[in-house]
Amino acid sequence: MQNPPENPPEIDAPTHDDLPDIVDLVMEMGSSPPAPRAPTRLEALVETATGYAKAASSENTQEAYAKDWRHFASWCRREGFDPLPPSSQVIGLYIGACAAGDPKRGLPSLSVATIERRLSGIAWNFTQRGQPMDRADRHISTVLAGVRRKHAKPPRQKEAVLGDDIKAMVNTLGHDLRGLRDRAILLLGFAGGLRRSEIVGLDVAREEHSDGAGWIEIFPDQGVLVTLRGKTGWREVEVGRGASDQTCPVVALETWIRYGRIARGPLFRRIFKDNKTVDVERLSDKHVARLVKRTALAAGVRGDLPEGERELLFSGHSLRAGLASSADIEERYVQKHLGHASAEMTRKYQRRRDRFRTNLTKASGL
Repeated sequence: MQNPPENPPEIDAPTHDDLPDIVDLVMEMGSSPPAPRAPTRLEALVETATGYAKAASSENTQEAYAKDWRHFASWCRREGFDPLPPSSQVIGLYIGACAAGDPKRGLPSLSVATIERRLSGIAWNFTQRGQPMDRADRHISTVLAGVRRKHAKPPRQKEAVLGDDIKAMVNTLGHDLRGLRDRAILLLGFAGGLRRSEIVGLDVAREEHSDGAGWIEIFPDQGVLVTLRGKTGWREVEVGRGASDQTCPVVALETWIRYGRIARGPLFRRIFKDNKTVDVERLSDKHVARLVKRTALAAGVRGDLPEGERELLFSGHSLRAGLASSADIEERYVQKHLGHASAEMTRKYQRRRDRFRTNLTKASGL
């Protein structure tokens, strides 16, 4: 076991500057060492390559990894350990501490999913410092296996909002500027089976130098084509027109764009308190989660449950799961629409549909 140092150093969360130096990589490939000051051409190459390295992961992912590192480094300082270099024994103790919590300090025990997520973030941070962590080491893998066995719980999925639910939720919104925007968010998010980050990441049109996750293109007589940038590349989602203008996602989008005067840039934006002025800044994805929860409760969705339980059921993901559960068409079409790699993943999204449509008991003759 590693002996704790007298004054363990503070290790800050990694920044973009912590990414591997491209000049070092060039030297490792056998090229001659650069002069004390690299030529202008090489400096430009380094700057270009560094920019691509920064784009290797999203800002949200980088923020999450930085938070994971701060949590681990803070625990190490508190317990008298040095976070660097990576010690499998120390990481094993950290996993156990996360699972057990600390009632005296008011620290709750973390779920298995959260611990595994933190381990991924910590491993990424070690890798950026050139000191990879061995997750297969017995001090880590054995402790983690024990935590899974003792603390693992069945996954609690968010409730799917179905077609009738969405109609009721939309009816709780007003007809002011904020209501028009939120109506378009709910209807497009549901009909497109979109994640909340995908919804707020959309631009009103294609732009070459955008920080968004995609854009829309409206076809007057057919629908809207949503182009999205995902983890594995680009994909397109076709959202057709609805049977009624009151619940048509395309009509809702056209109305919001017209009254919000959205000509370019982010599609969904913040609105000032006067409810008349639209900001230029992109809306936070947290707004989608709050919007779904607020309108679902106001519409009485799952009113058969106690109020306290209902508040925990809904999130932005309820829209995506709702489409998968509502669309009564061949599974392969739903799979393509949601961008799933397998039908099994699509089935996990199907919540409140007829689970017993295929009755193998009767089919077996019982």
